[in-house]
Amino acid sequence: MKDCLYDITIVGAGVSGVFTAYQLLKENKDLNIHIIDVGKKLEDRICGLDTGGPCTCKGTCSKYIGFAGLGKSEGKFNYTNDFGGELGRKIGASQAMGLMKEVDDVLCSFGGDAVETYNTENKELSAKAKRHSFRVLSTEVRHLGTKLANEVFQRMYEFLRRKKVTFSFETLIDSVTKTREGFLLMSEDKIFRTKELVMATGMSGSEWLKQQTESLGLSPSETRLDLGLRVEMKGNQLQAILKDTFETKLTYLGESYTATTYCMNPEGRIIRKHQHGLVMPDGQNVREKDTPSANLNFTLFVPQYFRSYGEAQEHARSVIGKINRGADRIVVQRLEDFKLHRKTKDLEKNTILPSLEADCGNITEEVPELYTHALLEMLSALEGLLGEKIHEDTLLYGIDAKFYEPKISTNPYFETEISNLFLIGDCSGETHSLSQAAASGIWLGKHLAGKYSGVVNLG
Repeated sequence: MKDCLYDITIVGAGVSGVFTAYQLLKENKDLNIHIIDVGKKLEDRICGLDTGGPCTCKGTCSKYIGFAGLGKSEGKFNYTNDFGGELGRKIGASQAMGLMKEVDDVLCSFGGDAVETYNTENKELSAKAKRHSFRVLSTEVRHLGTKLANEVFQRMYEFLRRKKVTFSFETLIDSVTKTREGFLLMSEDKIFRTKELVMATGMSGSEWLKQQTESLGLSPSETRLDLGLRVEMKGNQLQAILKDTFETKLTYLGESYTATTYCMNPEGRIIRKHQHGLVMPDGQNVREKDTPSANLNFTLFVPQYFRSYGEAQEHARSVIGKINRGADRIVVQRLEDFKLHRKTKDLEKNTILPSLEADCGNITEEVPELYTHALLEMLSALEGLLGEKIHEDTLLYGIDAKFYEPKISTNPYFETEISNLFLIGDCSGETHSLSQAAASGIWLGKHLAGKYSGVVNLG
């Protein structure tokens, strides 16, 4: 390969990296941009998990890495500062919302407007929820679904290729070195040089990022980890709070914790999620299946903070790994049995049919008390909000997780203490959603394009 000094190299082809490159080219078509990813092109990202079978990938699963990253999955873009990260706190709430509007405009320009947005805001519900220790989180949503998300990101890939962006797929960077002219990146058989380096590796590249930043002398701070039980209930159980919206996100304010509902799926299914060598119950939206479920599911996540990324990962492995038992085991229990501290023996006569095959058991014996206590308190408050009892045949699955990257200090433009080295998207620890990750890419793209055109970005 001909030796080349790139203006900007982006390591990671997930949504933050893709939107960075898009914005750079929108503002300066002459920039020499290189994108490197350890995964594959979008069209080659095929895994048995996509069709309900076992993972068929060698190394890291193609379901989670490669062009478009997790944007390949359901393509759910929540445009809000209420959840999904702290971009609004970093650059200003109105600035962040404006960038998310730009993200949506870009998606629509590549065909995302084939589905309509919907809004989860409900002022009447918010006032009522407050009386039961809940806070209702609202958002504007454009939910592409897997098929459309793949089409949109494939068009973005073709656009970037036409604009002469250079791609290196299935390429693992072994080392990153700071040089006088910028950075030297070395893989097994290739050497890349660049003036500016953007790391956009997302959650899947956490171990790689840790190694590289440590070698460069950058130290991370605390790391967040969310664990929680996934709940599957009657499809009409939450009708009182869902009658005017597709989904509602609730935060319950306990005495010593907060707990938030996540990925609420009316008529959706529960599927197995594979991350970090662990297997967890995850929600699949009704739009992903021809035949809807009669149930509704969501996870109640409780966040905890650990001194290091390693401590957070060890806690996750100690809890989830024990449940998995070296395989893909997930435990399920009826709500009535859960309350009575007795093991669920079978679900043959359960009126709520499980959408996921799991092992019947006693969640109290396998899940730390923090998460079981939070769920009991939240469900009790939810009964007050609904004005009815939660059905005793409701099913609880253990245990879901949401992983976060450790934060490394960056300035408002995501630049680290090492000049010309940037961390964006979820690997920055500042964004935790597709929309905020993409918005951080647009923000950085504008900043870097401004540097090359001599325009100072004042925000």
